[in-house]
Amino acid sequence: MGTDVFRSEVPLTVNGSPCRPTVDHRSTLLDVLREQMGLTGAKKGCDHGQCGACTVLVDGRRANSCLLLAVAHEGCDITTVEGLHADDGVELHPVQRAFLERDAFQCGYCTPGQICSAVGALAEAAAGNPSHVTDPDADTGAPVELTREEIRERLSGNLCRCGAYPHIVEAVEDVTP
Repeated sequence: MGTDVFRSEVPLTVNGSPCRPTVDHRSTLLDVLREQMGLTGAKKGCDHGQCGACTVLVDGRRANSCLLLAVAHEGCDITTVEGLHADDGVELHPVQRAFLERDAFQCGYCTPGQICSAVGALAEAAAGNPSHVTDPDADTGAPVELTREEIRERLSGNLCRCGAYPHIVEAVEDVTP
């Protein structure tokens, strides 16, 4: 059997642009983004979905791209840190700006994943999705108030080996409605 048998063209929208990469069926979304599309913001940290360095947004929800087979995401809208921007399409996304203003990074390796995770967490909270620490008596479906504890819980899947967590929480607080 030839190797082309295990390759397919997969229609995606990446950072707002439609594309049709031909991918090996075993390739992760992370590998396709980095190696085929040159989008190196998402990092390969642990390759087991435990560190969050590879976090991207898939159809607006955060996901560990190292665990996702690219071929299984036909038609999905993928947003990487390179695709985040303010509504005008030019300025930095408010979360990116807050990370800079709060110095919410040190080495920067985890920063793209932290930023994508924060954007996703803000959307989840606004949609009323509870976390483990959300008050069980809170109105179901109502936007969840993002306290420090809530922010820490929602971002707990993203590790920072440098320990920039206090500044990361402050940056997310700065953009919390």
